[in-house]
Amino acid sequence: MHRLLLSQTTSVTRPLLVPLKHLSFRSYASASASAPGGRPVHDFTKILIANRGEIACRVMRTARAKGVKTVAVYSEADKNSLHVAMADEARLIGPPPAKESYLLGERIIQVAKETGAQAIHPGYGFLSENAEFAQQVEKSGLTFIGPPASAIRAMGSKSASKDIMIDAKVPTIPGYHGEDQTIATLQKEADKMGYPVIIKAVLGGGGKGMKIVERTEDLEEQVSSAIREAQSSFGDSRVLIEKYLRHPRHVEVQVFGDTHGNYVYLFERDCSVQRRHQKVIEEAPAPGLSQELREKLGNTAVAAARAVGYVGAGTVEFIMDQDGTFYFMEMNTRLQVEHPITEMVTGQDLVDWQLQVAAGHALPKQQKDLKLNGHSFEARIYAENPDADFLPGTGRLEHLTTPAAEEGHVRIETGVRQGDDVSVYYDPMIAKLVVWDTDRTTALKRLVRCLDEYHIVGLHTNVKFLKKLALHPAFIKGDVETGFIPAYRADLLGSSSSLTNDNIALAVLGLLIPERASLLSKSSSSSSPSSSSSERAPKGYGRRDPWASNGARVNHESSRTVKLLVPQQATKDANGVEQPKKDKEIIVDVTYKRDGTYSLLLPSTNTRIIAEARGGGDKKGTFSAFVDGRFFPSVRAVVHNDVLNVFEGSNSFSLNIPSSLGDLGEEKGSGSLLSPMPGKVVKVMAKKGDAVKKGQPLMIMEAMKMEHTIRSPGDGTVSAVHYAVGDLVEEKKALVVIA
Repeated sequence: MHRLLLSQTTSVTRPLLVPLKHLSFRSYASASASAPGGRPVHDFTKILIANRGEIACRVMRTARAKGVKTVAVYSEADKNSLHVAMADEARLIGPPPAKESYLLGERIIQVAKETGAQAIHPGYGFLSENAEFAQQVEKSGLTFIGPPASAIRAMGSKSASKDIMIDAKVPTIPGYHGEDQTIATLQKEADKMGYPVIIKAVLGGGGKGMKIVERTEDLEEQVSSAIREAQSSFGDSRVLIEKYLRHPRHVEVQVFGDTHGNYVYLFERDCSVQRRHQKVIEEAPAPGLSQELREKLGNTAVAAARAVGYVGAGTVEFIMDQDGTFYFMEMNTRLQVEHPITEMVTGQDLVDWQLQVAAGHALPKQQKDLKLNGHSFEARIYAENPDADFLPGTGRLEHLTTPAAEEGHVRIETGVRQGDDVSVYYDPMIAKLVVWDTDRTTALKRLVRCLDEYHIVGLHTNVKFLKKLALHPAFIKGDVETGFIPAYRADLLGSSSSLTNDNIALAVLGLLIPERASLLSKSSSSSSPSSSSSERAPKGYGRRDPWASNGARVNHESSRTVKLLVPQQATKDANGVEQPKKDKEIIVDVTYKRDGTYSLLLPSTNTRIIAEARGGGDKKGTFSAFVDGRFFPSVRAVVHNDVLNVFEGSNSFSLNIPSSLGDLGEEKGSGSLLSPMPGKVVKVMAKKGDAVKKGQPLMIMEAMKMEHTIRSPGDGTVSAVHYAVGDLVEEKKALVVIA
């Protein structure tokens, strides 16, 4: 059994390209011409990838292994991105907004023709499920590496696809898919179905335009929001309403078809664990399914694909009740984000399959040749803050270290490197961590270990949240459903247990090691301060010798005080308005001993700790330490923006450094409402002079195509509105001031 390894390391400019020798690729040159009715065989020598980020990099790796050259397209924001560096050629196509770059189908086709590409791979997102684009590609004489426009069009409309599935005898869930989009009609249909109901964008996907409504009085507001999101994301404001099952599973089946009429399924994936209707951790195969149910799912998915004459890679998504009854949800007419876990359990390269099918070849395997082997998980690592309702984030990856790629066991699918920016213009996913092992239990343990080794500094991420999720008893048992995160919110979200004395000691050592390196450098060299290692010290800790006031010299006892601040989790009042809490202060009296150890006294508990560090002072901030006789073999301390980030084994935590902590300046007033994340203002519901009530909506911001409502923290009068519709806003900027 062979498994695929496509990996990237963060220590080099270009990714480590692991040879795909462990996969059995079909030789295009030796394949026979297509059968009657099939697409003529035209093997590609150059393709254009109409996408960015990790999926562009993923396609390039297989193309390179096949000897196929690649052309990248990029926006001004992606000039220095990884996918541009990896491609054989790259062309600028426009400004950062997707509608001015990655959604310009005509411009992309023009670039393909100018560069001599014979085919276009759309990746996922952007134009991947745009029937008009697929049709334009084919009309221009190029090959669209995906299904025919007719299949995209049929499955792209949730309402039309339901009718097709009903005719194909594929089970569907009750709902309203009509053309009458008036609030009155939608309200009537929802009331008839009974609550809860779910609103979806007709041309939707990825959770955009999706709202769950529990009560009839909430429907109008949620429909309005869904319509805005649908229009913004898909250029089509139509919505549908379906009955919402309370504890269902999201199980999907990978299917493939070719131009010769062959169809197969490559088994199922469980994608039940979601936040904001977007997947977080996926696994293959789905836990707890009988062989009979697995085959029934697969055959039903193939029937769905046949019903629309499907060609290429597609995913048929089902919603499954607790008793195993399942209903068709939708078909994604593209390669899925989570396709690597299917590759890991089948040993097949799905991108290679796409290239072969698009070139006119028959499917590489028949159903009888496909076997499941082992278990695989994919964890999506996002720039977001789980403790702030998963608000998406942006910023620079100031520090990034990843687990090592292990052939056949660990893949890291990413499009970023240390120093790259996560932009406000695109999806905030940093990477996909993919693991495989012989069974679910062992694979899950491997996932947890790899998450322990994923260290990111510079922006909020969901790494800690993913680890909590993977370690949750219910998840370990495989008891998953789409409401998993809300059901176990108290276990998964919020701050971890309080800091231990060991944690405090390691944090202090992480700050002091660069200082000590600076002192040693000064005592052994007459080099100027600008070349000293003190330049690597945190603000306020290394640039001025903090030991000097006590007459400290190297190899002599000296003392000082270190102050750290423990961030406290903000709470929300009854109206959902966030109420910040002041950081908790920790004071540590530190004495540097002649024997090279540190004596740490915590006055609050009158506890003394003896600590000794080895190594450290390097750019990675890595050292080992003894703390009261306990050995910590690998500790990493990284400071960024006055925050000390400590990684030690399965434990990680962050503390603020108070020496240079500032406030938000003039923009922050006593009654200011601050932007919770970077984003764009899409609606303003208040103006200067308005009287407002506590909890009243004042403004709506959009980030990564998701809407966030800013509400008044109390009764008062609006004294200032600083932003208008269409404005881009950075994080923690004053939006509205309430007097």
